[in-house]
Amino acid sequence: MPPTVSSAIPVANAATPVATPAVEAAQGKLGLGLLVALVVGSIIGSGIFALPQNMAVGAGTGAIVIGWAVTGVGMLMLAFTYQMLAVRKPGLNNGVYAYARALAGEYVGFNAAWGYWVSAWIGNVGYLVAAFGALGYFYPAFGEGNTTAAVIGASLVVWTVHFLVLRGIQGAAVLNALVTAAKLIPLLLFIVLVAMAFQVRTFDLNVWGDPQLGSVLDQVRSTMLVTVWVFIGIEGASVYSARAARRADVGRATVIGFLVCLAMLMGVSLLSLGIFTQPQLAALKNPSMAPVLERVVGTWGAMLIYVGLIVSVGGGFLAWTLLAAESLFTPAGGGVMPAWLAQQNDKGVPAHALWLTNGMVQAFLILTLVSKASYLALISLSTAMILVPYLFSALYGLTLSWRGRRAGPAVGAQGHARRDFAITAMASVYCVWLLYAAGLKYLLLSALLYAPGAAIYLLAKKQRAERAFTGREQLILAALLLLAVTSACMLWLGQLSL
Repeated sequence: MPPTVSSAIPVANAATPVATPAVEAAQGKLGLGLLVALVVGSIIGSGIFALPQNMAVGAGTGAIVIGWAVTGVGMLMLAFTYQMLAVRKPGLNNGVYAYARALAGEYVGFNAAWGYWVSAWIGNVGYLVAAFGALGYFYPAFGEGNTTAAVIGASLVVWTVHFLVLRGIQGAAVLNALVTAAKLIPLLLFIVLVAMAFQVRTFDLNVWGDPQLGSVLDQVRSTMLVTVWVFIGIEGASVYSARAARRADVGRATVIGFLVCLAMLMGVSLLSLGIFTQPQLAALKNPSMAPVLERVVGTWGAMLIYVGLIVSVGGGFLAWTLLAAESLFTPAGGGVMPAWLAQQNDKGVPAHALWLTNGMVQAFLILTLVSKASYLALISLSTAMILVPYLFSALYGLTLSWRGRRAGPAVGAQGHARRDFAITAMASVYCVWLLYAAGLKYLLLSALLYAPGAAIYLLAKKQRAERAFTGREQLILAALLLLAVTSACMLWLGQLSL
């Protein structure tokens, strides 16, 4: 049974005074360093370790470079959007949910929070599969991370982290910062060693890929879900905005964390193309960083990467456990999820939200044992689920900046509206491009997971004796249910699969 809880909900605003780090810690507030660690810790998980093969499997060197250019600009604009919104709308906590709600109403806000939460715990299942798949290098009983031994081991990890987080958000955030620092060491070592062995001739060979990879546009498109997966977590500081010691740190942490991660991700991906050719990288077993470093320094290089992956995934799992629980907690306080999810224990932890989140992780771990769901399938579905919340955030920023632009530069802080409009417009275009790149398959599968949330939303509204769906929201619900039914039928007929 969960521990005794209270329903107090912390509310942060721009005027909240912060006296000293000791007071900050006592109040459970997160400073800039912990917020940056939360962003970096949630971005750098398992994806970077499989990045060389994941990028090369569908694209040549030239297309990979273009893909990183598109992703770098697009994600930077999204990071700037979250930074701008944190400053412009300090009263909106848990941005992924709050921005969607402010943009299009309560049901859309609920769906953004629901989609983000589902993405978070599915991603955590993927993390655990990857971690125990890495342990399989040392202990064959763990196989690819979805054997009976692996599921038992992963379950122990889930509940160990669960009870650790129940002891306090601040302590968990500090631990996440320490683990984040530890997992950067093997990644930095990889970049230095591979850079020293980099061969320009290998990098230049067959730049635009073999004909079977398709056009350059198709190749660039094939990189998109991979690059989005490795950048999921960019919104981490925004999700935890209510617990930030200083509101301005939310935006700073987002941009700093993004730049650190972009440098590391591009370094791992592009430098590997100077060790193996694109076809060779595409044929590697994941985590593909291991054979790349093994090629450079020998067997100990592969062992370093496997150990680094295990540490990294542990930190990523912790960060995403925090984010998943918070993504239920704030909307529950706003009345769009059942009220019991807004309750906290005596340490200020959203305990009920945490129990539900880890209960779903446990259920899906058992499902991976039955279905043998792979790491790649899990991360692709997790990525697709988060694209819509990202789009809502970008569109809300675009709406605000458009209003500021029309109001004219004499309106104080809105004097930067032209710059903000350009940033949010590019972020919105990038998010639409991501939905196109994801393809119909994952959008249909996402609808199948979004649709059941309507029952949770209806329950929340019945608790408050409020009308559940407005006329426009009924149309949104009908379209979502239609897509979900279509997806279910296609799965039944074998026309769609994970």
